[in-house]
Amino acid sequence: MPIFSVIIPLYNKEKFIEATLKSVLAQTYIDFEIIIVNDGSTDYSIQKVNQIKDSRIKIYHQENKGAASARNQGIEKAVGELIAFLDADDIWFDNHLEELYKLYIDFPECSLFASRYNILLSKEKTYIPEYKKIKNTYRGVVFNYFVSSEYYPVATSSSIAIKKDIFDKIGYFKTYISSGQDTDMWIRIALKYKIAIGNKITATYLQYIPNTLSKTHISFKTIKKFEEYQEFESQNVHLKKYLDKYRKEYALHYKIAGDSKISTELYSQIDPKNISTKFKILYFLPKLVLIYLLNLKRYLNRKGLEFTIYN
Repeated sequence: MPIFSVIIPLYNKEKFIEATLKSVLAQTYIDFEIIIVNDGSTDYSIQKVNQIKDSRIKIYHQENKGAASARNQGIEKAVGELIAFLDADDIWFDNHLEELYKLYIDFPECSLFASRYNILLSKEKTYIPEYKKIKNTYRGVVFNYFVSSEYYPVATSSSIAIKKDIFDKIGYFKTYISSGQDTDMWIRIALKYKIAIGNKITATYLQYIPNTLSKTHISFKTIKKFEEYQEFESQNVHLKKYLDKYRKEYALHYKIAGDSKISTELYSQIDPKNISTKFKILYFLPKLVLIYLLNLKRYLNRKGLEFTIYN
């Protein structure tokens, strides 16, 4: 049986899946299987996959149910010791699995293994995230996932591997969540298990691609139920601050979308200590001004200026 099961949920990524799949096949560590779950694609994505011949590729089909459901089917079909996820429009460097395997061997007490990644803001501009209280050269156990992920997440859906038996203990991805189901999974793991991080960049997240889930209008998303974390938040101030960042983000986007009820509810759940003066001023600006500033932020991102307003 292979060490890695690489799971790729696929939905309408005909322009990108070939490059993504080839980046897996180019890995220096070759003991893996590739599980592609076609989530009801309506374009030529699956035809692009069928053009690539490799015995390690396994394809499964389902009606369009979302990325969480596709990842769950992939986990069920997987036979590897480690599950490595990869979105169908992201790219791995050829040493990605090799570096994750080294983490797995060197830090057996951990259950999630994270590689460093960069963010492609445009075709020409790349940004390398930094993590709070983790040096760029550090390789080892993450002392506090929620503190380190305050600016950018240590774990992303294309840069980590997880011991397969962990899913039997904490459950699979929550299919009711259409935005942030991966964040929910990393939270559940970080609350109970240790996480190791490498010191090499081995994955690229393509932020600039249009029509990805992160660019979908908030009204068409179902976000995580924050009440599910209340017990843990009451005992963990770092988790509270981490989740309040997402509350701020969603509160702002719901306000822009015109849903003041949900926006106000989310804002009221934030600990006042976690609301900066900058964000407070921003939140209470008129909707039209917020729309202008959001578009300006996205424009600056494409020009290579990456920043967050939620801290």
